[in-house]
Amino acid sequence: MKKYLEFLKHIIKRQLKNENTFQWFQEQNKLIEEKKSNSFEFDISFGMVSRKIGKNDLYLSQDDLTAANLLREGFNPSKWTIDTAVRVYFLLKYSEGNEETFKEKFKQLYKFADGQEAIALFSGLPLFPSSTELTNIVTNALRTNVKSEFESIAHHNPYPFEQFNTNAWNNLVLKSLFIGVMLNPIFGLDKRINFELARILKDYANERWAAKRFVSPELWRCVGPIADETFISDLKYVLVNGLEIEKKAVVLSLVQSKDKLIKDKLGQYVNNFEKDIKESSLNWDFIQKDLIENSLAYTQKMNKEEKINDVH
Repeated sequence: MKKYLEFLKHIIKRQLKNENTFQWFQEQNKLIEEKKSNSFEFDISFGMVSRKIGKNDLYLSQDDLTAANLLREGFNPSKWTIDTAVRVYFLLKYSEGNEETFKEKFKQLYKFADGQEAIALFSGLPLFPSSTELTNIVTNALRTNVKSEFESIAHHNPYPFEQFNTNAWNNLVLKSLFIGVMLNPIFGLDKRINFELARILKDYANERWAAKRFVSPELWRCVGPIADETFISDLKYVLVNGLEIEKKAVVLSLVQSKDKLIKDKLGQYVNNFEKDIKESSLNWDFIQKDLIENSLAYTQKMNKEEKINDVH
């Protein structure tokens, strides 16, 4: 805990260059230290952070991110704002000496939290004490359709990878696709691929195709590595008829397959992009970047092609 506090205080102090702002932070820090048992005082401090500190992005260097990951594998505050950092710091500070009641404090804060406060609560999960006891709260929170709150759990956060059971994990991945949240920033995604998830995503893709809607190429990342013969027709459909970005995604996923039948039936398509994969110009970071830049164009292109086919 101490190492997290020291790290966060360092980056907070570096960014709070306004003397009055940093003084407020120091005063609240001291208040939390002296009155840990006073829940009401803490709630006031926690709630006022955005107003007092602001919501600017947290300024972090690559060295900062490397240090964060060394402190705690998967700890990645690259998308945090300064108020998130301060709130997580306050929560860690409050939890010292209050470990037994921290779960109840977390539940209470979440019950009345606004968007920024909820983001801080979920972003700090990998660092908080007894966070393993908060799984039910977190999985229920994934029902939100507010992307920023959802992403604070799903993205750059090792908590779901470490704490979610298979059903909760699969729901996280499916919900991400459903509300248009990228899969690439999900920590541990490749390590928790499972056949049930692949089957669910196969059905989801078929439903999207039937409704003539775009299927995120990222979906195949969780299918190709463990696909068996029941997936061949769907994978081949994309490799033959899909957009270029879809074909690339399927090929990337199939590179990880060890199924002999899959390799025999679909290996010829993989060969088309083998050079790009070996040279690392085709990877999941590339797929993510391309989707962010061109997803609207892909959707429009697909819709246009469907209309033309309908006419004929």
